[in-house]
Amino acid sequence: METRITQLLGIRYPIIQGGMAWVAEYHLAAAVSNAGGLGIIGAASAPAEVVRTQIQEAKKLTDQPFGVNVMLMNPNAEEVARVVIEEGVQVVTTGAGNPGKFIPMWKEAGVKVIPVVASVAMAKMMERAGADAVVAEGMESGGHIGELTTMTLVPQVADAVQIPVIAAGGIADARGFAAAIMLGAEAVQMGTRFVTAKESIVHTNYKERIIKARDIDSEVTGRSTGHPIRVLRNQMSRDYLKMEKAGASFEELEVLTLGSLRKAVMDGDVKGGSLMAGQIAGLVKQENSCKEIIDEIMNGAQELLGFHKEKGSN
Repeated sequence: METRITQLLGIRYPIIQGGMAWVAEYHLAAAVSNAGGLGIIGAASAPAEVVRTQIQEAKKLTDQPFGVNVMLMNPNAEEVARVVIEEGVQVVTTGAGNPGKFIPMWKEAGVKVIPVVASVAMAKMMERAGADAVVAEGMESGGHIGELTTMTLVPQVADAVQIPVIAAGGIADARGFAAAIMLGAEAVQMGTRFVTAKESIVHTNYKERIIKARDIDSEVTGRSTGHPIRVLRNQMSRDYLKMEKAGASFEELEVLTLGSLRKAVMDGDVKGGSLMAGQIAGLVKQENSCKEIIDEIMNGAQELLGFHKEKGSN
């Protein structure tokens, strides 16, 4: 299935893996790229040299294109932005801020720049700044979220910009993929589905919580701080929401969540850890390889959308 995104990125299928902190490391990124999608290494708040090592390790596992997600709130963002160029990374996605100051140097180095946006205004701003595409991410997604749903955001962004749009938030199967294409997207980005991939280093406890999740098992913490985050319900989220309701300060709430994502991902602490996952968790029923996930979605989507596998037809 060819779109402007597959052409832009040199990938076989228009499926991108989310750049999730602690989760999106080189094993997962390489596996997604080898399966025909675009794997992403999540730089998160890591030092630049750690990101460099991740990039170099990914290169040993795949000869396909992969990218790096640069979290702009990272104090090391500038150094990471330069490492991306030095290591010849072909694609950058960005989150948590405006990447405008880095776009010229990335573009000069031939790096494709794809910011994650949660509004039409931000999408337009990124297009003017020279972005190659945008990820329009709805509030159904896990982790940091905006206010608009994927269903409402994607078509409005697609109407507002000329560059390709990638849909994210609430997509885990062929139906979600097909719906995103009908809304005007030319690719999808998935996070939660890849958290449970066989190649994902995420602790088994975390994966099992996603696989066993029901449709109502996620909730949003941090609305009062201006940094809303979607997680699966557990003791930590209950304590957080209780403190938030009682008027706890941002600093007090930060103490509660310090290192909580690492606890969930690495230690399997499903009570005190931050189990970031999207509302789509209820659709994830088992652990599959990245190839199985991508093949299942693309085969189903081709049937739903009426595409044919025969060469030269679509």
